[in-house]
Amino acid sequence: MAITEGTNRSRILVAGCGALGGQVALEMSRDCEVFGLRRTAARVPAPVTAIAADLLKPEELKAVVPSDLDAIVYCLTPSNYDREGYEAAFVTGLRNLLNAIDGSPVRRLIFVSSSSVYGQDDDSWIDETSETRPSRYTGEKILEGETLALDSGLPATVVRFSGIYGPSRQRFLESVVNGMLVPTKPAPYTNRIHERDACSTLCHLLRKSLAGHSIADCYLASDCKPARLDEVVDWLCEQVPCTPPKPEARTGGRAGSKRCNNRRLLDSGFEFQYPDYRAGYREMLEQNRTG
Repeated sequence: MAITEGTNRSRILVAGCGALGGQVALEMSRDCEVFGLRRTAARVPAPVTAIAADLLKPEELKAVVPSDLDAIVYCLTPSNYDREGYEAAFVTGLRNLLNAIDGSPVRRLIFVSSSSVYGQDDDSWIDETSETRPSRYTGEKILEGETLALDSGLPATVVRFSGIYGPSRQRFLESVVNGMLVPTKPAPYTNRIHERDACSTLCHLLRKSLAGHSIADCYLASDCKPARLDEVVDWLCEQVPCTPPKPEARTGGRAGSKRCNNRRLLDSGFEFQYPDYRAGYREMLEQNRTG
C-alpha cells in the first residue's frame, strides 16, 4: 500500500522502541523515515534513527523530538510493574510527549493498549464497544492513557492487544513445559496474538491512515480463537514432552474470563498469519526443536 506521493517519505516516531516497537520501527523503515525513541539509543535497531531520551524528563524530550512528524506510535512497557510504574509509562510519558510535539502536523497517533482494560469474568464476548471496567490498577492506568490519547486533539487510534506471545516471549510455553502451569478445569477463557501479527496490526493501521484511508479510533487485536486455558495447556502437552506437574504449579489465569471479538480488525482488511494458538505455537515448537 503506497503511503506517500512522489519522493516524500512519511516521518514516524516510535516512542518505546523495545520488543514490539522495535519490530514496528524496522518494518515501517522500509518505506518511511522512522525515529525510535528509548532511553538507550544503542538498543534501537538499525536503520531506524535512534533518539535517546527519557519520556519522564520533559525538557530533555523537547530537545530531541523530531519536527514535522506524520505519525506517532506510543508503545511503552513499564519499567516497574507497580501503580507508579504504570502511571509513568502510560500517562505521564504520553503527556510529556504530547507537550513536546506541540505544533507538529501529526496525522495519526497510535496508542498501544491492552485487553486488560476489560474486567469481564463471565466467559462473555467483548469488542470495542464493550464496557471497560478493569479489575486492577494496571488496566486503570492504561485506560487513563487511552483517554489522554483520544482527547489529545490529534487523530488517535487505540489498539488493545490481548496476550502477546512468540519466539521472543516464551514464558508461558516454558511454564507449561516445566510443569509450572496446571490449570483447573474448566479453566477461564484466554486470548492471545502472535508477536508478528501484533507488529503487522500496527503497520497495517499506520499504512492505511497515512495513505488517507479512514481507520477507527479503537481496535481489539486478538487472534481468531479464544480458548480455555486448560485446552491450550493440554494441546501443548500433546506436542512436546513436559515435566510432571510440580506442587507449586499455578492453577489458573490472571485476566478474568472473556472472549475477544476481532471482527473490526478483520473488516479493516487485516489478515492473520497466525489465526489461532495452534498455528503460532506449532511453529515455535518446531523452531525450538531445530534451533
